[in-house]
Amino acid sequence: MNRTRTNDRSARTRKGGADAGKGGSRFGSPAPRRSGGPARSGGYGRRSAAVQGEFALPKTLTPALPAVEAFADLGMPEQLLAELGKQGVTAPFPIQGTTLPNSLAGRDVLGRGRTGSGKTLAFGLALLARTAGQRAEPRQPLGLILVPTRELAQQVTDALTPYARSVRLRLATVVGGMSI
Repeated sequence: MNRTRTNDRSARTRKGGADAGKGGSRFGSPAPRRSGGPARSGGYGRRSAAVQGEFALPKTLTPALPAVEAFADLGMPEQLLAELGKQGVTAPFPIQGTTLPNSLAGRDVLGRGRTGSGKTLAFGLALLARTAGQRAEPRQPLGLILVPTRELAQQVTDALTPYARSVRLRLATVVGGMSI
């Protein structure tokens, strides 16, 4: 004979249900915590001001390489250095001097800065230097830059195109809502 499956939820949700008065959650036993950490007190269920979980900044395991004062100290391809000179870029901005040694060495970097601080060249030059001289296979790009808007995608393309040409690489801008 087939037994009817019940979860006894109706009894637990009523005030006079099976577990009434035991001090648990409204569904019976105390709800398990997702983090497995200690219970929070107060705050009415709000998170503390500290960033937690997947949104927390990563912990640095390897010390950063020292910052550089000149692009020539980076060991980038000569064509890129020549194009930097042609474009009037003589010295790296602080974010470039700090992040380029690490990204050229193949390390992950995380940088933040205001508009005009040099972020595009900070990541773009490293990508171009690391892929210079390589040839992409059909439908397998050498690199990918993701940005949140069409306008920013076009700005990044415009900023990196002269440097990409200098090392004989091609850029393509792909945005949502348009056929490839």
